[in-house]
Amino acid sequence: MAALTATAPGASAWHGVLRKPAVRKLGVLLVLAALLVPFAAARWGSGAWPGALTVDLSEPLGTASDWIVDNRDSHPLFLYFLGHVSNVVVIAVRAVYLALLAVGWAGVTAVAALTAWRVAGVRAALGTGAAFLGCGLLGMWVPTMQTLALMVVAVAASVVAGALLGLAAGLSDRMHRVLRPVLDTMQVLPAFAYLLPVVLVFGIGVPAAVLATVVYAAPPMARLTALGLRGADKEVLEAVESLGTTARQRLLTARIPLARKELLLGLNQTIMMALSMAVIASVIGAGGLGDRVYQALASVDVGAALAAGIPIVLLAVVLDRVTGAAGARLGEAPAPNARALGAYALIAAVAVAVAGRLAGRLEWPESWVVGIAEPVNRAVDWMTAHLYSGVPVVGGTADWAGRFTTWVLDPLRDGLLWLPWWAVLLVVAALAWLIGTWGTALTAVLAMAAIGVLGVWKPSLDTLSQVLAAVAVALVVGFATGIAAARSDRVERWLRPVLDVFQTMPQFVYLIPVVALFGVGRAPAVAAAVVYALPAVVRITAQGLRQVDPAALESARSLGATGAQQLRQVQLPLARPALLLAVNQGVVLVLAVVVIGGLVGGGALGYDVVFGLAQGDLATGLVAGAAIVCLGLMLDRVTQPTGRRARKGA
Repeated sequence: MAALTATAPGASAWHGVLRKPAVRKLGVLLVLAALLVPFAAARWGSGAWPGALTVDLSEPLGTASDWIVDNRDSHPLFLYFLGHVSNVVVIAVRAVYLALLAVGWAGVTAVAALTAWRVAGVRAALGTGAAFLGCGLLGMWVPTMQTLALMVVAVAASVVAGALLGLAAGLSDRMHRVLRPVLDTMQVLPAFAYLLPVVLVFGIGVPAAVLATVVYAAPPMARLTALGLRGADKEVLEAVESLGTTARQRLLTARIPLARKELLLGLNQTIMMALSMAVIASVIGAGGLGDRVYQALASVDVGAALAAGIPIVLLAVVLDRVTGAAGARLGEAPAPNARALGAYALIAAVAVAVAGRLAGRLEWPESWVVGIAEPVNRAVDWMTAHLYSGVPVVGGTADWAGRFTTWVLDPLRDGLLWLPWWAVLLVVAALAWLIGTWGTALTAVLAMAAIGVLGVWKPSLDTLSQVLAAVAVALVVGFATGIAAARSDRVERWLRPVLDVFQTMPQFVYLIPVVALFGVGRAPAVAAAVVYALPAVVRITAQGLRQVDPAALESARSLGATGAQQLRQVQLPLARPALLLAVNQGVVLVLAVVVIGGLVGGGALGYDVVFGLAQGDLATGLVAGAAIVCLGLMLDRVTQPTGRRARKGA
């Protein structure tokens, strides 16, 4: 009896472990694996996705592509609708561009600075003026105006389209359910994949660039508009309704004013995504700064690429800061003389523009241009000679890239390709179900199976190996940096401007230092993806750790816990939702650079999308783009279902 009593606590603890959902799921998975693996091995053996389960889309997509090309100049759809859309876009962009040139560099700088001062304050005004002057000093004034004209039209169209979609989703549950998967696909689909069908319909040039940018940049506006409208204070809406107002009056007087912050955040995100896409669209004749970067990269002229890339970053930082500051000031009481100050600012801007025109100083003076291409190229040559290879002990950047490819990327890719296709599906299902539900696992498996059905199994696993390697590096570096920023105010202040620049920098610009340091190949593509994803991982990690309940930390200190113990036992467990979100965002952002990596030798799906665009091959480009969407969906389900359940209160 005593023996039975003595073993009771241990038995109780064992039963407690068995009651945990994760342990029960693991047991079910082991039983299913014991049953399914021998059957699958006997039935299908090993190897890649079987050809019998593949659907060839090249013929129907090729037929569609040929029909578009043959009828683009004669079919009524093109002549009486799409042709007019193209003409309107061209006229709008040209009108904005000519207006910017007519105002002159001094007028544009003054208008931009005074507008920033009016909506965001003195610091934003000084930064805006310095940014525009910097574009001129680098000799990029005209390309900057071309990009700005494209941006103005694309952002205006994106905001209108996104706001209308968000309005429909915010006011109708059915429309919200219908639009959600559409917006998910639009945001996950690689930017380059938008370009191919748009080029087929509109040809090379500004219309294709603007419309592709609208498709890419409208979803954030739609999402945040719907979020703001659906999240409006119920008590306020009920109070307004009790006054006998109509649905339209409630929308205009209550819902939209209450959603102002979300609407302005949507504008901010739309501007940033439009600028990023406007640069990528340079490959289809958009012109401007993106075209300068693209041409310089094609000739491996790092100096010229950097001279065009810096204005892109300046524009992005300025637009981000001004819209962000305007959002932060929402709700504040306006200054007593706000209207008078606004009128004075407008008069001053007009006076500067008129003075510049009368003085004949519309174009940026050539004598004021500071050429940085030659010294940058000399620095790159020095880096190539001294850092690229032959560095004692540590080796050069080329050696690092080679070792990373040999020791990490090749084994990871070969391991994924060695696994039988059914084993990959089983692993995906197991991972998704362990941290999610049966529905999560089914979605992940169907997304992965769709890749095999599309006939791009091998390049998709190659891309997956690069994504996994990039995510691992980004998480290791990002978590370490985020922890340092959360534990030290000085480190956080030092990192903030660096992360700001990195996060607002368009994807194309990351390729400049990568090509200079690592050449071309899969390792440089991974490096570009890491740099692109790192700022978000660091910010989310630091914010999650800083938001841990101070009472919990104080309690740990009172028990004598060291700093490392507080981190391991208190901060990291309590910040688990934020860390999971950092993982998810790292995956999404790394996947967004897959196609860009195809330009620097990343190969696999990224190369297929770029090749399809360059050759006008609709089948290759769209199939590869669809496979990237499926990879993104699968990785999202594997990394983030716990966060969704937590939000639902599970």
